[in-house]
Formats: sequence, structure tokens, C-alpha cells
Amino acid sequence: MKKLFAVAAVAAAFTAFTASAAEKLTVAATAIPHAEILEFVKPALAKQGVELNVKVFTDYVQPNVLVAEKKLDANFFQHQPYLNEFNKGRGTNLVSVAGVHVEPFGAYSSKVKKLADLQEGATVAIPNDPTNGGRALLLLEKAGVIKLKDSKNILATPKDIAQNPKKLKFKELEAATLPRVLNQVDLALINTNYALEAKLNPSKDALVIEGAESPYVNILVVEAGSKDKAAVKKLAAALKTPEVKTFILDKYKGAVVPAF
Repeated sequence: MKKLFAVAAVAAAFTAFTASAAEKLTVAATAIPHAEILEFVKPALAKQGVELNVKVFTDYVQPNVLVAEKKLDANFFQHQPYLNEFNKGRGTNLVSVAGVHVEPFGAYSSKVKKLADLQEGATVAIPNDPTNGGRALLLLEKAGVIKLKDSKNILATPKDIAQNPKKLKFKELEAATLPRVLNQVDLALINTNYALEAKLNPSKDALVIEGAESPYVNILVVEAGSKDKAAVKKLAAALKTPEVKTFILDKYKGAVVPAF
């Protein structure tokens, strides 16, 4: 009996040690699809000794600020052009450790069925951050709605429009608010994560949408000093497995596209 108690005690101690030894990662993410993808990989990471905690944010600023301040371990919500501009503007040293998926950017309207139906002087809402605002204008140029001074300028603003045949009026608004103003404007260019949260179907509802060649791959980001941590490497690898690819394809039906 004493031996049984001893074995049980050792087993309990080992279990407690294993639990305490688990590596912990807290990751900031926007709700759809980023947090959903992270939740999907939680069980696989747990088997590797990594406890993943996901904190959902609705903006594109705080997740980077908190990672830069080392209050969170990583974030998953942005693409490389946005990260580049954030680092440049804030003096931060955040780096990508994995490219996971593309969310084809789209233009939506509750007032017209196709871009050709936009009336002269129509109001168009675009994101107010430089990279996503530029992305919106590049999409409109590709669709033949406007002409930019430089078709390769990913940071274009309405001031960089060379030709605007329909005299469209542009409103620059915070990206998260764009679905909410859809009924107040003639056209809104919306990031796919916010479109999905608003129950829009990019592949069906968008009047025009980026192709699969989009360079705006969504990335897992950490502070530069953390990129070689074992837990970070495990998360980066877990996000790029065949299982994750299948999950993305099955769940988002083309609204989100694997980038690996």
C-alpha cells in the first residue's frame, strides 16, 4: 500500500511539474479569422507543451503597442506593409515570424450592384491608415474607377489620384468602422476580417475583390528579441500545417486564402 501511495505521489508531482513547465503565449488577434485560426491550433500546441491564450482586439494599433512593450507575446492581425509603416512611425522593432493567409480586400455597397452604377459625386469610404488606404485606392484603380499618379505607390492617398472621372468623394475612416457606415456611403472598401465580422461574404457580396496574387499576407508578429523563443517557433510552425490549410479552405470558402 505504501508503494502505491509513493507511486501516486510521484505521478502527481510529475503532472504538477509538467503543468507548471508548460510554456505560455498570449497572442493579440482580431476576431475573424485570426482568433479562430489561433483557437484551432490550441490543441496541437498543448500537446507540444505550449499554453496559448488569445486576446481579441477590435483595432489595429493596440496589438502592436502591447507586443512592443512586451505586455503580450505576439499578435496576429496585420500584413507586412502595415507592420513596416507601424515600425517606421513608432520606432518599434516588431518582426514577422510566419506568413499565414491572405484576406482579399473588397469593395462593398448597399446602394449599387456594380461599380459602373456609381453616380457622379458618390461618396467612397476607405481605411484611414496609410497601407490599407493605399490598398483600397490601388484596388479601385485596378477596377478602372480612378487613376493614380503612381500605380505602384502602396501608400497612396486621395491626394495621389490623377484621374477621378466620376468626381468621387473620399472619406477616410478607421478600418473597424467601415462596415457600420455601409448604409451611409455609396461604396466602402473593407478589410476582410471586418467584413466577415459584419456577416458579409467577400466572395459573393464584394463588387470587386483582390485576386489571389495579393501581396498582403497576414503575419504572426513578435518583438524582435522574441523571434527565437521555442514557444514562438512552435506557434509559427503550427499555423502553417496542412491541417490549418484545410481548416481555412473549408471554413472561409475563398474569403480567406492560405499563403503557404
